[in-house]
Amino acid sequence: MTIESPGKFPFKRGLYKDMYRKRTWTMRQYAGFTSAEETNKRFLKLLEDGVTGLSIAFDLPTQIGYDSDHSMSEGEVGKVGVPISIIDDMETLFKDIPLGSVSTSMTINATAPILLALYIATAEKQGVSLGQLNGTIQNDILKEYPARGTYIFPPGPSMRLVTDVMAFCDGHVPNWNTISISGYHIREAGSTVEQELAFTFSNAIAYVKAAIEKGLDPNKFGPRLSFFFNAHNGFLEEIAKFRAARKLWATIMRERFSVTNEKALYCRFHTQTGGSTLTANQIDNNVVRTTIQALSAVLGGTQSLHTNSRDEALALPSEEAAQLALRTQQIIAMESGITSYPDPFGGSYVVEELTDTFYDNAMHIIEHIDELGGSIAAIDNGFIENEITRSAYEYQKEIENKEQYVVGVNIHEQEEELEQDLLGIDTDLVNAQIDSLKVSKNSRDNGKVQDSLNSLQDVAKGTDNVMPKIIDCVINRCTLGEISDVLRLVFGEY
Repeated sequence: MTIESPGKFPFKRGLYKDMYRKRTWTMRQYAGFTSAEETNKRFLKLLEDGVTGLSIAFDLPTQIGYDSDHSMSEGEVGKVGVPISIIDDMETLFKDIPLGSVSTSMTINATAPILLALYIATAEKQGVSLGQLNGTIQNDILKEYPARGTYIFPPGPSMRLVTDVMAFCDGHVPNWNTISISGYHIREAGSTVEQELAFTFSNAIAYVKAAIEKGLDPNKFGPRLSFFFNAHNGFLEEIAKFRAARKLWATIMRERFSVTNEKALYCRFHTQTGGSTLTANQIDNNVVRTTIQALSAVLGGTQSLHTNSRDEALALPSEEAAQLALRTQQIIAMESGITSYPDPFGGSYVVEELTDTFYDNAMHIIEHIDELGGSIAAIDNGFIENEITRSAYEYQKEIENKEQYVVGVNIHEQEEELEQDLLGIDTDLVNAQIDSLKVSKNSRDNGKVQDSLNSLQDVAKGTDNVMPKIIDCVINRCTLGEISDVLRLVFGEY
């Protein structure tokens, strides 16, 4: 068999000739607590501990466009991430963190334009120019419909918002990754390896087509596309998956979209270890799982990595557990020696065979989705959701029948007490967040607020890019919920 070199098309063996010899992957850790202040403290601690990139988890109301004081937010404020309702919250979140020198990833989709606007406005208050900003906004709405559920608007208007962000950043925020097309949540929902690849890249094809229709050049915006994959339990399978992913995307961009810019062929991706593989039983076992999964991501050539904490199946990660998760990455990078060898599994019969198999099977699924009319049509007719559900059901049956072992769950079980000192939701902080928002609303110029919202509504009804108006809104202290409500009025809800 012919084994190409790392850094050469189709980049199966890695995007760069030297891979981690000159620079390791970005070490991100995910955080989002009941208040912006508490999350800021964790970010500062993580930076002190050596993270090289921040990653923000937002609470459910923020993800679906409701302010913390809205009746729909009751019981969910700060539960699965940090609540961000107004620019004050974003400023608190990044207090003493220079946005010109830190890379930030935001896991946000339906309200991605609003959170990016808040980030931009906060950076400008810090005196940071748009050209200095570096990071990623997930902005991948298509996977929300079959796999995750935090959508607001119908697919058509949602795609407009995605491409408006892409177009705005193309012209104004050149170093920002405008979308992180996520296979992670597809895999978390129960997909197979091949489905994770195929559904992710089918969604990516839809985004590229939409951007081209908007007049954008894939040779220019292509380098700003990024991907987000899951590192699951199958060690060799996951290494092969990452290698197949690079080959798939490079081939798709060259053959389907006639892309000639080499950097626009790159499948640059962030990896997170498998949240669904964490167990509430014998939680120390999760440290081992995470280490194996992190190793597969590194050996598979990831550009960025988040390692889950041992206690996440029970609660928000403790400071100790978060530090251990980060140390896992640091030990792999600094002590294992594997960073000296680009694609050390290149030429392995098993890994090469798996890579080719995953490539072929995923491409077959992509072609089937093409026959259905593309990703949006496959979402609308339920194909993608049904396939994920079927795979999840089969996997769960295997666990129940002990065809798949989960140590501590269906084999080597033992009686144990609930882990002590778990982090929970502080109701005082929830109340403080709501009270603070009410004070902010009462202290602003509500005339400016209404004028800004009216102006946004006018633009949303037309075809102009909504991002400049959303930025104006957040600068004039409009809330995330108020902006979302204007867009709901114009676009409707799905």
